[in-house]
Amino acid sequence: MAIITAVRDAADPRLDDYRDLTTADRRPDRPGGRGLVIAEGVVVVRRLLDSPYPVRSLLGVPRRIEELSADLAHLDVPAYATDADTMATAVGFHLNRGVLAVADRAAPVDAAELARTARVLAVCEGVNDHENLGSLFRNAAALGVDGILLGPRCADPLYRRSVRVSMGHVLRVPFAHLDGPWPASLDRVREAGLTVAALTPSGEPISGAGLAGERVALLLGAEGPGLTAEALAAADVRVGIPMASGVDSLNVATAAAVAFHAVAPPVR
Repeated sequence: MAIITAVRDAADPRLDDYRDLTTADRRPDRPGGRGLVIAEGVVVVRRLLDSPYPVRSLLGVPRRIEELSADLAHLDVPAYATDADTMATAVGFHLNRGVLAVADRAAPVDAAELARTARVLAVCEGVNDHENLGSLFRNAAALGVDGILLGPRCADPLYRRSVRVSMGHVLRVPFAHLDGPWPASLDRVREAGLTVAALTPSGEPISGAGLAGERVALLLGAEGPGLTAEALAAADVRVGIPMASGVDSLNVATAAAVAFHAVAPPVR
């Protein structure tokens, strides 16, 4: 059972994992980064507690920690209860959600194994906005996508803002980095038996592309520039979403949701 301890001093070293989160929650390979996974709010913290990520501790106002009491009943992790002002001083900003949890990163997923077992995958190229990536993960979880492969220049899905925007679903949708020369590394996806379908405004309507019922890897590019010419050339097919005159594109997470719905099996 989690041990709940009252903390009244923002300088308490037990709160070091939460200190100055605007700069401290970066990737391990970035200056000042420790690579910790940080969840905000009761819903997202609950998903972290139910994930494979090793939880280090919780920090929150007593009312929010109490809401998580059932989730903490079988976990041997410290939970620090404090007031909102002390919490804001340690974290570096006022946290409306009232509770945080910190975890270490889990062992990475093998990209080849994810591709081998998936029915529908998303493959991202250059999706470098943390909020777009978080939204994409949330859509993938809702619409039955089996996993996400990250190609070059993608944001870190475990960055605090991505985790928050995804409502914690980055912690349940498997993802892996598709390493190696790009876009030649897409051959590993194709060799696993998936059709690589590039989502682009100039593609044929996805609803009529004959992909429903197939194993598909949807190739998604950054908002604005979209997929590179090299990625488009490496795809098996190009598909698009018909839009009204005068609108040339959708937000990448929105476009992904429409495409996921078109190719993923019905969610039950």
